[in-house]
Parts: sequence; structure tokens; C-alpha cells
Amino acid sequence: MLRLENSGVDTKPKLMTHKSFCEKIAKQAGQIIRQNFHGSMKKVWKSNATPVTKTDIAINRLVIKEIKKYFSGQDVLGEEQSHRKNRGKMLWVCDPVDGTIPFSHGVPTCVFSLALVNDGRPILGVIYDPFMDRLVYAEKGKGATLNGKKIRVNKQGMKRAAYNWESGRLMLPVQKKFPGCFPFRFNSFIYGSMLVATGELVASLYTWKYAHDAASVKIIVEEAGGKVTDMYGREQRYDRQVKGCLVSNGLVHDGLVKVIRQYEKGWETY
Repeated sequence: MLRLENSGVDTKPKLMTHKSFCEKIAKQAGQIIRQNFHGSMKKVWKSNATPVTKTDIAINRLVIKEIKKYFSGQDVLGEEQSHRKNRGKMLWVCDPVDGTIPFSHGVPTCVFSLALVNDGRPILGVIYDPFMDRLVYAEKGKGATLNGKKIRVNKQGMKRAAYNWESGRLMLPVQKKFPGCFPFRFNSFIYGSMLVATGELVASLYTWKYAHDAASVKIIVEEAGGKVTDMYGREQRYDRQVKGCLVSNGLVHDGLVKVIRQYEKGWETY
């Protein structure tokens, strides 16, 4: 198990495993989200046309502060703020509030997300839904759990399947190919992908470029038995920009890739 050794000096942090750290910081983030949750909250729109609130900023700063405290040799890539001093292979990738749009409008479909990436590959991750107290955790080779209990993706095909889409241009071609499906849009890719890991949905589709939206999903869904690639079915790194993200139970993956390839000609050059 990954650990940070204590020097024995009273002012230094105590021994902390990565798992314990993830659970601790996720619960702290969740408390902040719940405390600040209300309708009509103040938000600022960023240059990429997404909002940011004081909650996003506060949690991002907390994550950097705590990682500096317990894992001083490791860097942080955060949605609102990063700390890239060490430039090593070990990198924490954080989305303080995935689903800021619903969160900032009083809709409780948002999560905290954190992953540890080693040389571009996620090796552990946590997703926390503070409103239903759902903590999903996975570590490489050890499976995925929901509040300590093992979880698995479902074994359903696309017939009468429910899936999450975070790209308006992809819903119509998917629905045309699989007309009996039920599309959800949570405005939180990680929230929808968490439901793939727990067996509620068959897939989650994302065409944006941000690693903080995909790193925890990669390790958690695959440890739950699913599959995670870029939008064209290829492996990719999660310590830099991504080329979208396709999450599935594995059974429907190739079919969705085929639809995306047929529709999104030239999309990967954006």
C-alpha cells in the first residue's frame, strides 16, 4: 500500500495511506458542497463557457494544501488551480465540483473527484456524491467499491438501456442507431460515469478535452469491470488534455465507437 513515512517530528503529518487520504479529503469536500448548496448562488463564467463558484475554488485549494501536507513530492492538476512544482510522474488530478452547472442552480447532481496518476495512467481514484453519501473508490488491481462494498458494471446491451451523454451532437446519432435507449444528461460526466460503475447505466459519453473530468472515471469504471477510452476507442494519457472520453460496461463499447466514428469525421482534429 502506498504510504508517506512520518519523520517523527510533532509538527509533521501522521502516516497516511492514499486510500485513507482519498476518503478523508472526499468527505471534507462533500461537507463544503453541502454547506454551500442553495439556489441562485453567485457564479462567474470562465472563458470556456463553464461556471465557477466559491465552492469550486475552496475545495481545489483544500486539495492542494492537503496534498502538500501529506504527499509533498507529488503535484496537483486541478480544474481551478494546479500545483506543478515537482514535475514527477506522480500527479493528483482533481475536479473539485464536477457538475457546477446543476450545483449552482440548486440541482444535487454533482460530485467531488480525485485520482492519482502515475506516468499518465490512473492508479487510484475516488468519486463522492455528498447528497446521497455515495463514496466510490478504486485502486489498481483491487476492484471498485461503493461505501466499502464491491461494485460491478451491468451486463446489459443497448436495448432499452439508459446512458449519459454530455455532448448534444452525439445524442441524435446514438438514438437513431439505438432507438429504444433512454438518454440522461446530468451536466456532470463523472456523475453519469459513476452510475456506469455501479451498474445503473450502460455508458457515459464526453467530447470535451479536460483530464480532470476523466482521470478518476478511468480507474473506477475499469476496476468495476467496464471499459474507458477516448471517443475513438483508443487508450490515452490522463495527465494532459484528452480527446473526449467514452465510458461503458464493455459490452456496448465497440458499437458506440462505430457510431461515433461514422458521425464525428474529423472531430479529433479540434
